[in-house]
Amino acid sequence: MAVPLLLGAAACGGGEEESADPNAKVELSIFWWGGEARAKLTEEALALYTSKHPNVTFKKTWQANQGYFDKLATLTAGGDAPDIFQIDDNYLTEYASRKTTLDLNKYKDDGKLDVSKFPESLWQYGVVDGKLSGVAFGENTQGLVYNKSLLQKHSLPEPTTGMTWEAFIAWAANVSRTAKVPGTMDPSADYKAFWVWLRQQGKDLYKDKELGFTADDVTKWFELWKGARAQGATPTPDVIHEGNATDITKQLVVTGKAGTSFVWANQLPELKKNTKDELGVVAYPGDPSAQWARASMYFSVFQKTKNADAAVDVINFLANDPEAGKILGTDRGLPSNMDVRKTVSESVTDPAMKLSIQVENELGAKFGPSPQVPLKGHSKIRAELIKAAEEVQYGRQTPAQAAAAFLEICKSAIA
Repeated sequence: MAVPLLLGAAACGGGEEESADPNAKVELSIFWWGGEARAKLTEEALALYTSKHPNVTFKKTWQANQGYFDKLATLTAGGDAPDIFQIDDNYLTEYASRKTTLDLNKYKDDGKLDVSKFPESLWQYGVVDGKLSGVAFGENTQGLVYNKSLLQKHSLPEPTTGMTWEAFIAWAANVSRTAKVPGTMDPSADYKAFWVWLRQQGKDLYKDKELGFTADDVTKWFELWKGARAQGATPTPDVIHEGNATDITKQLVVTGKAGTSFVWANQLPELKKNTKDELGVVAYPGDPSAQWARASMYFSVFQKTKNADAAVDVINFLANDPEAGKILGTDRGLPSNMDVRKTVSESVTDPAMKLSIQVENELGAKFGPSPQVPLKGHSKIRAELIKAAEEVQYGRQTPAQAAAAFLEICKSAIA
């Protein structure tokens, strides 16, 4: 459900100086995507801020994810962007490069924006071209979710963090033979899996303003999974296609069509709602230091806001205040502030959520440095990887043919 947009003049101003009076009345516009549950929690946390700072009120707007960035693009193009807006790593570089986002480095340096309790790689995942363009509002990482009940029923071992990709594929093929259920989804279309695999090869998805991989890298990735399909470790192409859908409720690990799914670790509770089986989660195969503390989403400040200091103070409060943290919970991912995360995790009662937090914290000790924030065109590259992988999955192209075509599209996407 979308709430009508009410973003008015409070959001636009040409970066004029704000009032020197700390008690002057301020109305901040804030815009985010999400469902009704997120809206309720966010509004409650903002009300808490106003109770502590009575001179600051909010013009709150939210809508469903679909169409959110179209609306944000329209508002920012007209210079009428909200003072504070939610954004993710698909678009942060694009908005930062257009000078839409305020550089928050000076606030970080003078302590008005405190990221000292954040994992370093998490807050750094908001840096674009040396500028802190967004504050991480939740940590997430890649997770291999597996059907623990299925494995126990057939006395099969569980996958483990650190097993090689080849060992994982052999494990999945054994599950297929024994349990008569394909051992794993085929993640060759999954940009998260490809990205982690690249980092384990000493490469990356992006490097400066260019792609961090070659057609040969993509070919090797596609060939790895062509081999897995040949061993019977994965389902048929039509079922693989189902697994390539982004809807979490249709992931193969919960529809019973595969023993594992490659997802984000914080999606475990949502997956659990769609199956009666017990689920487990470990890191993706290979060296877990290739994974990182990824910002599930950010809050950014409009570069031309009239009320930069107040907007930054709100973001700092939402990220670091324990009371606000309890209200917001894990809706946007695990709290970025580790002290707040501990407080929240101690109050969580849902077993799947507890496991998700536990796994993320355990993996956190093994995380490597974060990569750079994705380049403009990232969402296009994600979509095109699915198309290229499916060309190979269905046998319409060889790994090398699909890889070459994919690379050319990628170059155009980031140009």
